[in-house]
Formats: sequence, C-alpha cells, structure tokens
Amino acid sequence: MLLETTLRTRLPFRAELVNVVPLRGDASNRRYYRLTLKNAPLPSLILMQLADTEGFKVSEEAVSGAAADVRELPFLNVLRPLARSGIPVPELHFYDEAAGLLYLQDFGDLTLFHACSRDGAPAVRKYYPLAIDTLVRIHLRLTACGADDCQAFSRSFDEPLLTWEFEHFLEYGIWARRDKQPICADDEQVIRKGFSTIAEWIAGQARVFTHRDYHSRNLMVDGDRLGVIDFQDALLGPATYDLASLLRDSYVALDEAFVDEMIDRYVTGMCAGLESDDQERLLLTDRAAFRRLFDFTSIQRNLKAAGRFVYIDRVKGNPKFLADIPRTLGYVRRNLERYPELEPLLLHLTPYVPEWR
Repeated sequence: MLLETTLRTRLPFRAELVNVVPLRGDASNRRYYRLTLKNAPLPSLILMQLADTEGFKVSEEAVSGAAADVRELPFLNVLRPLARSGIPVPELHFYDEAAGLLYLQDFGDLTLFHACSRDGAPAVRKYYPLAIDTLVRIHLRLTACGADDCQAFSRSFDEPLLTWEFEHFLEYGIWARRDKQPICADDEQVIRKGFSTIAEWIAGQARVFTHRDYHSRNLMVDGDRLGVIDFQDALLGPATYDLASLLRDSYVALDEAFVDEMIDRYVTGMCAGLESDDQERLLLTDRAAFRRLFDFTSIQRNLKAAGRFVYIDRVKGNPKFLADIPRTLGYVRRNLERYPELEPLLLHLTPYVPEWR
C-alpha cells in the first residue's frame, strides 16, 4: 500500500499506519485525511490529497498581477516563506508529487470557529487577540522579506481583481438568486459606479502580504498558539483585507466594541514594527482613515463572500454556507449606512438583497 510504504521509507522518521480517517473538507477540491500512527514520534499526520487539475496551476480563487509560469505547487510556494518567518504553519514531512499527496503536521480538529461556538465569549477574548498578534507578524515579517520566489509578491488586489470579485457578487449574489432576472438599468448603473469607486480607492492603497482567507475556519487552536492554514492564494493587498476577513467573519459575529479593540491592537502592533514613513503609508497614523479603509474593504470582502457562498451551492452542490449569507450581508448594510457617500449604492442595491428588505 502506497501510504504504508511512504510512512516506512520517505518521511524524516519511520512510522506505521494504524488507520485512515476522512476529514470534513472545506469548499475546495482538496481532500483531507488523518493518518493515525504507531511506533512514530508523532501520533498522527494530516494527508492532503490534491485534485487532478488543481495540483499545480489552477487556483480556486481569481488572481491578478504578473502572468508568471506556475512551476511549484502554490501551497508549498507560500508555505516556505511563512515557515521561514516563524509563522505557525503546518510542517511538511513529505510531498509525493506523482501521487498528489502531502504529509503534513496535524494541528488537530479545533478551529477558532469551533472554539468560539463551543466556549463563547471566553474563547473570543482568549483567541482573537492571539489571531491579531499572529496577523501582525505575518504582515510585518512577510512584507519585509519580499521573497522573490514567492508567488504572492507577483500578484495583488489591483482594480481588475477587486472589480471581478464585485462582478462575482452580481452574478451569484443577485442574478443567480433572482433566477437570472435582469437588474433595472438605472439601478445597475449606480451599483457598478459605486463598486468601481470602492475598487479604485482600495487598489490605490499601500499593500502588504495578504493571506486572503484569514478567518475563523482557517485558524487552528493548537495549545497556546493558532495554526495558520489555507494560505495558498496569498497575494499583496491592503493591510485591512485580512483584518476584515477576521473581524467581519461570515461565521463568527463579534461585538462592535470588541472589533474596535482588536483594530486598535492591530494598529498598535503594526506601528511598533514600522518606521514612521511606513506607518503613514499604511494609514496607521490616521485612525479615521484606517477605519474607513477597513469598512470599505469589509464591504468588498463580504459582498464577494456572499456571492461565493451561492456559487458553492449552485456550482459545487454544497449548500452549507448559505446559512452564513444573512450575517455576511448584514455587515455590508451596516457599513454602507455609516458613510453618506455610499447611500446611493445602498439605495439601489436594496431591492435586490432580500435580507435588507
């Protein structure tokens, strides 16, 4: 058996296989298994099985930027600089390229989402500051290293990509949910103008290394640290993107005062590691401007997520994320209501968003 042979001969240590347990997957085409071991220094490993076409060149997410040849598995390409920078990512014990199998460190089953669902406010107060501190380290260390061999530095959240994600919401978050009934032309014109204005402003901001899916389902509670997973789609983006992914999470609703506290913690941590010029460049010295960027980024991120959830249902046949759409779109409405200049966008979107009526 391939797994047994690999465990005996190809890992940095010798191990015997006890059993293989399939794990519940996410929205990707990858499959995961837990390998229980004996006569080994570790009790278990996680086996990641790549889909046939995904292994090298196909991302589940839209990308933008340099059209460089993808010569290495994106997961490994991004894993390497994260690990070098001391970020708690799973250790790779062996990659069987021919079989599309990765033998990875096991962080366990407890995600930040599950910890908060199980333990409530105490878990939120314990782990979210840790998630913020880990994010600060990612943004400071990875942005500073600027690894030439890391694909994240060859692509970015530029205006075309941000606009594509808005279009993704229109296609699935509106048209698909309306059985492809057209939007009124006047409404569509205002909506597209609003989306374009937001995309242009976000794209014009200074960029940092961005995980892209830094939220409660991709952070594993591992003792006194949080293990970071699902980072293969990393790119350059505004400092607020990962922050919005975490604090405007589709899966965990946070108290607004706590969100403010965590934003302040992030800003303080970033400022402690940056020169004054870089602080200004990232809007960290202007709390009002930084909050505005956070809110606008949240609008973009949450609209994209809502559309993605419908896409996963309609295209992949996985409806489990549909229940998270009302919370996700609720964030969008509240942020639109905060800014008078976004009132036209709110007004013309509302007829097409059932959760707002």
